[in-house]
Amino acid sequence: MENVKVAPGHQTVMPYLILKHAEKFLDFTITVFGAKVTNKTLREDHKTIMHAEITIGDSTIMFAESTETYAVQNAGLFIYVADTDTTYKLAMQNKCISVFEPTDQPYGRTSGVIDTFGNTWWITSL
Repeated sequence: MENVKVAPGHQTVMPYLILKHAEKFLDFTITVFGAKVTNKTLREDHKTIMHAEITIGDSTIMFAESTETYAVQNAGLFIYVADTDTTYKLAMQNKCISVFEPTDQPYGRTSGVIDTFGNTWWITSL
């Protein structure tokens, strides 16, 4: 993989989610994880997301609204945050389902939630 060129603001590997209610997912990531929108392109109807990119810290997540051609494709995402307990509580306030409450593990304080879009977030702080 030598000499791989990557677009500015991107990483070599990035998740690309196809979601039902992509606009609400965008709002969720802004509210819970402080995501920043770096790209948002709407379809011809000027309502649904054809392609969007957000950054959380130094990472990019791409996503789009599902269609008949592109079915829902969810993901499991591991995310480092400043405070697992606070982020977990915020996720629960935003209708997530708990996989497990914050616990201390050898690799940090961690918890797991499933968002209303079907993605699992492993929330961890050191």
